Amino acid sequence: MHRSRLSTLLIDVPADQAGQSVAFWTAALGTTSQSSPGEPQFHSLTGAVPGLVTAVQSLEDGPSRYHVDIETDDVPAEVARLTRLGAVEIGSWQGCHTLRVPGGHLLCVIPLHSDPAEFAAAARSWE
Repeated sequence: MHRSRLSTLLIDVPADQAGQSVAFWTAALGTTSQSSPGEPQFHSLTGAVPGLVTAVQSLEDGPSRYHVDIETDDVPAEVARLTRLGAVEIGSWQGCHTLRVPGGHLLCVIPLHSDPAEFAAAARSWE
């Protein structure tokens, strides 16, 4: 048995437009932003969506898009569960797995990174 939950909403933008995008989303959502320590490609939009990490992600390549992350206490089990549902794994990076789901959207499966109590309160259990 493992647990997972929707944890993150990412606004992916080309690197040369990241500053403008952060300024726009900060003003549009009435929030503040900060870059993530050690991960300058992420700019958190503090409190933008209650219960979800919300951030602008600067991309070196790829189109503008939105994607979500599912965090889990067992990455291989969650990837297997989602591929059985029709997702296709298209890559991995630093313990995170990127899947293309039916309909074409991207989803990343990431290791548990939130507060354990917050995760336990929001996560679903899977056999």
